[in-house]
Amino acid sequence: MSTENRIGLDSDKVKELAEKLNLLLANYSVFYQNTRGFHWNIKGDSFFVLHEKFEELYDDLKIKIDEVAERILTLGYTPGHQYSKYVETSEISESGKVTDGKEAVNHILEAFKATLKIQREILELSDDAGDEGTNALMSDYISEQEKLVWMYASYVNK
Repeated sequence: MSTENRIGLDSDKVKELAEKLNLLLANYSVFYQNTRGFHWNIKGDSFFVLHEKFEELYDDLKIKIDEVAERILTLGYTPGHQYSKYVETSEISESGKVTDGKEAVNHILEAFKATLKIQREILELSDDAGDEGTNALMSDYISEQEKLVWMYASYVNK
């Protein structure tokens, strides 16, 4: 007897996938707020460039947060929304006040490393579950973020 969810995917596999998507949601939420802080507090010679880049990044993260939450709902589960739980489960730590551009970019690179790891895990789970919707979303995120890692790493000469 097959146990399929409302979009025809194996319910057991989708449960694990939804849990991992909620972990990604927590990481994206902390990453988003950290990036807002970098945007607000950046100082120095690179202010104009980084202020704008950080705004582009947090605007993109805001969209991804919504897309991930909606994907969790599509799979038949509930996205987490308590910030205290995000901080508790996120692999990305809350940053303090950061005013130095290179330090902020280094935080961003570490956050990308964490989210890319989780997204690759989700990609494997979604592939195993035959979940093309989640698979496509993660593939797009990974490609886009790998390029951003290259660009941000170039800024700090890594």
